[in-house]
Amino acid sequence: MVQRIVSAFAACAALAATSGCTAPVDAVTGISVTDDGHLLGVMMVCGHHIDGATLYVAGADADKDVTVGSWDAARSLKAGLATWTLDAPVADWTATTSLKPLTAKTTYTLYGWTKDNSSSANSVSFTLTDRDRLTPGTVRYEGDESAVTVPVEEFRARACEEG
Repeated sequence: MVQRIVSAFAACAALAATSGCTAPVDAVTGISVTDDGHLLGVMMVCGHHIDGATLYVAGADADKDVTVGSWDAARSLKAGLATWTLDAPVADWTATTSLKPLTAKTTYTLYGWTKDNSSSANSVSFTLTDRDRLTPGTVRYEGDESAVTVPVEEFRARACEEG
């Protein structure tokens, strides 16, 4: 009997150690800018789907994160590339929390999510200085080891391999 209890406990401990509390990642989030300087959200969906995105400032713990903007896609994003302006209304996206003014010396994080938590997107963090270094046609995203800025076609080709 003791052996069964010990075996059951070991199995439960192994399961707890290997199961995560987050949705599987199946997309990559990036940022870019338009020709006239508007901040763009960029999402490369690798397979499943993404329903929306949130921009936030991290707090001391997850309960203290501050949402700076949030958007719902009109239809779930399927595999492929999607972009939307963060500071102006755009077709196929609804701002559920309108973008608040961004400030210097603050790190922002943008990520994608699904309504049913079935998948999510790798996030990208940036400051206003990072945004100001972007040019139209380039995307900043979290690569294998650090944030990188690449042409949008390179992002489209590589993001799912690295994400």
